[in-house]
Amino acid sequence: MKIAFVGKGGSGKTTLSSLFIRRLAAAGAPVVAIDADINQHLGPALGLSEAEAAALPAMGERLPLIKDYLRGTNPRITSAATMIKTTPPGEGSRLVRVREPNPVYDACARPVELDGGAVRLMVTGPFTDTDLGVACYHSKTGAVELFLNHLVDGPDEYVVVDMTAGSDSFASGMFTRFDVTFLVAEPTRKGVSVYRQYKDYARDFGVALKVVGNKIQEPDDIDFLRTEVGDDLLVTVGRSDWVRAMEKGHPPRFDLLEEPNGRALDALRCTVDASYELRDWERYTRQMVHFHLKNAEAWGNERTGADLAAQVDPGFVLSEGVAAPI
Repeated sequence: MKIAFVGKGGSGKTTLSSLFIRRLAAAGAPVVAIDADINQHLGPALGLSEAEAAALPAMGERLPLIKDYLRGTNPRITSAATMIKTTPPGEGSRLVRVREPNPVYDACARPVELDGGAVRLMVTGPFTDTDLGVACYHSKTGAVELFLNHLVDGPDEYVVVDMTAGSDSFASGMFTRFDVTFLVAEPTRKGVSVYRQYKDYARDFGVALKVVGNKIQEPDDIDFLRTEVGDDLLVTVGRSDWVRAMEKGHPPRFDLLEEPNGRALDALRCTVDASYELRDWERYTRQMVHFHLKNAEAWGNERTGADLAAQVDPGFVLSEGVAAPI
């Protein structure tokens, strides 16, 4: 199951995504955690030191390897150099799965030990001073989008992505790659503004959007969010001494997380698990192709010197039943 955490900067989306990841790992679930935010904070939120987080391999810097592996023997892709962030898989493409070993994980993922289990952590890589004025951050998150396009995941498998703050993720089709999107909102007008943007953008794409109210201090905060977001409000999370200790670098055992907050995390997992029955692989593949054709026409054909529409395999539908190429 693929899960995105979004929200405005400072809403607490990275903290909430890290807590959800810890809850899954504590239950023994296989998890791939991906930091796709411009501010790379997921590693430290999962307990890594600043030095350990800075040493994580950046997916954006290993994009040629990722492309070469995912291309496989797909005859519609003439070279890995013609692959862009939206390139869809087809017959002969290599797909990635949550539990398997593969060269992409070897190059880009590192195990992070947590209470009760471990997760694979992948990061886009930071936006550095050398990128200023010459690179777009979406050139780095493109590695995440390409990875998700070739990912086959099933029930009780979890890929949790901490997304770029605000509505930046709409600069690509990556916002359609998820089974559930959790929007973390504070009980303020600014806090729900991103919700309105996301709701409007996602309306035509069948995106399952649920709001997690964060930094709740009093009943009026919950009433405000219910008025602003209606039935999309799933759960609320209040003050947490456990989180405060974690942010100081000294988290207690995870089983000491406050019970109400633990129940909120369990509600998130129940929502994710229930979404499995609603999966529509044909729509998923169709949306993938839609954004690929848009990017091909807008900039991809000119940049690569190839007709990227020819990469689309009209008879291919990504699904759990797709066999891996021999």
